[in-house]
Amino acid sequence: MAVLLPPPQLNTAPLAPGLYLVATPIGNLRDITLRALDVLAGADMVLAEDTRVSAKLLSAYAIQKKLERYDEHAAERMRPKIMAALAAGQRVALVSDAGTPLVSDPGYRLVGEALAQGSSVFPIPGPSAALAALTIAGLPTDRFLFAGFPPPKPAARRTFFSELAPVRATLIFFEGGSRLAASLADMAQVFGNRPAAVTRELTKLYETAIRGPL
Repeated sequence: MAVLLPPPQLNTAPLAPGLYLVATPIGNLRDITLRALDVLAGADMVLAEDTRVSAKLLSAYAIQKKLERYDEHAAERMRPKIMAALAAGQRVALVSDAGTPLVSDPGYRLVGEALAQGSSVFPIPGPSAALAALTIAGLPTDRFLFAGFPPPKPAARRTFFSELAPVRATLIFFEGGSRLAASLADMAQVFGNRPAAVTRELTKLYETAIRGPL
């Protein structure tokens, strides 16, 4: 039987003003770092891609904090408020639903504006789905390229893959389950029968990795 440990004691030292980019677990809540918990507990404002998802994480570690929505739909409306908070010397934490912020989310615009305004930006490293997948894929790790989501339409997707075909590196993609078979077929057509891996449910109960030629 698993033994549940009490939440770790947090560091109550005040945070320096600025924007904190906080990596959060991609599945297993115990993958959170102690520093990430310190920042989330000490921030004046916590920005979340989905406040319901982030609320579960904070609740698991007994952190009570009001969450503000920051996703592609709310970003334009929220950025002036965030810039004002940073200019006033507040501590703002940004989290995504899972993993490291700015990977396939609109956070990079926020970072750009914060830096242009002269605010400090701090990385709080931790889980990354792309790197977790790379480490168990069994493919070369000395050079890799994260290419994000392929286009949903077949013709655009094949063009997308064709542009990446000359790259001499392991290629990392995110893809939804409903389009996975079609994407793999297009990859095989464009890349040839090169070695590949498909991973899903990383760090969760049904973690799976399937390896073989495309």
